[in-house]
Amino acid sequence: MRLALLLLSLPALAAAQEAPGDPASGAALFDRQCTACHLVRDPGGEVLAGRSGRTGPNLWGVAGRTPGTEEGFRYGAAMVAYGQTGAVWGADNFIPYVQDPTGFLRGALGDPGARARMAYQVRDPGEAADLWAYLSTFTAP
Repeated sequence: MRLALLLLSLPALAAAQEAPGDPASGAALFDRQCTACHLVRDPGGEVLAGRSGRTGPNLWGVAGRTPGTEEGFRYGAAMVAYGQTGAVWGADNFIPYVQDPTGFLRGALGDPGARARMAYQVRDPGEAADLWAYLSTFTAP
């Protein structure tokens, strides 16, 4: 019985070990670099992270969300177009996006004229992964 339970839990354990980044380091980075533009406000209206959040969209539930679709935020044309490709935010696209937003959108859309509205870049891949690990904790159960 114990062996069966262990075998059933292996996929979840493996996924947890493969998840990139450190949420605690991501929280510190978010507090240091992202809160001027973004916040994390839960569906009940409580602000869990950030301050004003008027420049960038609310990042509650960003993990698994279609890019360019957060209600109440006016996205740039390139982000809306990226979302219309069927993309969904995950570690595989969020991490390279925050490292070079405009370059990422240009490559993803195949449009050398595409421009991201986010100018800030998280240049270090480890920090970008930490940020993803942190933000992906803010999701409905």
